[in-house]
Amino acid sequence: QLQLAESGGGLVRSGGSLTLSCLMSGETLDYYTIGWFRQAPGKEREAVSCISSNGKNLNFIDAVKGRFTISRDTAKNTVYLQMSSLKPNDTADYYCAAGYDTCVGYACQCPSPAETHLHWVPNGMKFWGRGTPVTVSS
Repeated sequence: QLQLAESGGGLVRSGGSLTLSCLMSGETLDYYTIGWFRQAPGKEREAVSCISSNGKNLNFIDAVKGRFTISRDTAKNTVYLQMSSLKPNDTADYYCAAGYDTCVGYACQCPSPAETHLHWVPNGMKFWGRGTPVTVSS
């Protein structure tokens, strides 16, 4: 059974960096898109980034572009979210999730940014981790 486990969260000062890890067990990354999501207190969960099953498609929300990167190590079956220049409004519980590389019309789980007619709509994640908290102090 596929399971996801996040780690790496913690307390960091504004401007600092953290790297979150998402370890997949029970399956291999090669078959799944992995998304990172976050939920701040009192706010709805939002997608932050994704990496497709072939590792080629990467997407980020505007709020983190240039500050966050996503990568994976297939040998370790782990996806990483490297976060730098952290801001207090990055404070949230961060979750990773796994889904399939599918599209419904032009809405895709993790499309290639080069395919500008496609939209990143990560509403088909099937498996979720329990989350790791990130707190950025000012």
